[in-house]
Amino acid sequence: MKEERKSVIFSNYKQKTIYIMFNPANEIQDLQFFGEFGGVNPSISDSSTYTFLSAKTMFDTFEGNTDGCYLYSRHSSPSNMYLSAALAKMEGTEAAHVCASGMGAITGTLMHLCKNGDHIVSSRTIYGGTYAFLKNFITGFGVAVDFVDITKIESIKNAIKPNTKVIYLETVSNPLLEVADVEQISKLAKEHGIQVVVDNTFSPLTISPALQGADIVIHSLTKYINGSSDTVGGVICASADFINDIKNVNDGACMLLGSTMDSFRSASILKNLRTLPIRMQKHSENALKLGQLLEKDGVKTVYPGLTSHPSHQLYKSMFREEFGFSGMLTIDAGSLEKANALMELMQEKNVGYLAVSLGFYKTLFSAPGTSTSSEIPLEEQKEMGLTDGLIRFSIGLDHDIERTYNVIKECMIKVGVLS
Repeated sequence: MKEERKSVIFSNYKQKTIYIMFNPANEIQDLQFFGEFGGVNPSISDSSTYTFLSAKTMFDTFEGNTDGCYLYSRHSSPSNMYLSAALAKMEGTEAAHVCASGMGAITGTLMHLCKNGDHIVSSRTIYGGTYAFLKNFITGFGVAVDFVDITKIESIKNAIKPNTKVIYLETVSNPLLEVADVEQISKLAKEHGIQVVVDNTFSPLTISPALQGADIVIHSLTKYINGSSDTVGGVICASADFINDIKNVNDGACMLLGSTMDSFRSASILKNLRTLPIRMQKHSENALKLGQLLEKDGVKTVYPGLTSHPSHQLYKSMFREEFGFSGMLTIDAGSLEKANALMELMQEKNVGYLAVSLGFYKTLFSAPGTSTSSEIPLEEQKEMGLTDGLIRFSIGLDHDIERTYNVIKECMIKVGVLS
């Protein structure tokens, strides 16, 4: 029955009623993997290679003709398959493949899809590491890349060429929190036979890009999905055919580039995935409240949950209300000097940590222009609106967010962000 419902979802992603029917939190709740000895947690596969009872079975496995057999942990392992299956359920895709990092998932996907002579249209506001890969690395293999304002369909349309293979974007961009209209972009891409690859790291559960028409959905598992800043990982969620191709021993990018996740890390992330729905609700609740209070004080605040955000209504048309607008928020302190002073003081006052990354229990804050987006040239940062004083917040699971706000406000007054 569940498989029938899923097939309806895939063929009718445009229908809002069908989209609402699919709830990723329920998919996570319904997961049950039994351990080798009946444990409530699946057993961890502590092996790099696996035995076969016959030489023919080994040959068939190499050829990809044997289901249920494990070959070598760079290809797959039981622990990785458990996590992959869980994340595919969460994103509403047929299959998934976990990687050693979010960048491993991104680079493997794009190098598998694009060859010498191909072209990528990418959002201009993306994670700095992804930008560097597209701008400085993949171009060395003869792949051309054009960066566009992903919020403007016309900009995307004008950038498409006969050799365009991929439109790459982040559902909510890092760090400017621009929101992409995944459904409209996917419609445009399908008209031209182009694959849409979406990094959904900032908005797990709240938005499901595959149900909006995206072909491939990527997450840095390091962030919200794991949630404890102790593990690096990534995932590619897509059709079963694409996942099988990317793991192919002859020409699969993930198999050949070797971005393999460790089995122990897979097991750890799978456990933390169980609490993701509860955590996302609290992250979003806290971020919305903090954003409203800061904006009321006159602080230049960007958060998709605020009605002042230019894509507030677009986000509302895509999101699941119970999971809110996620936990990412930015403010402009006015200058890099004030931003640095504010972050240092907030860390001293136990608001959180001056650190990159996101999705942790505690609030994390950084100045993207000199950290996670530092790979983007200064002139391009200015062009896209990334100012020196921008601070990116990953709002934590604070029990009393108004108490946190009061401390932040005191810090802002002390360093001159507020008078």
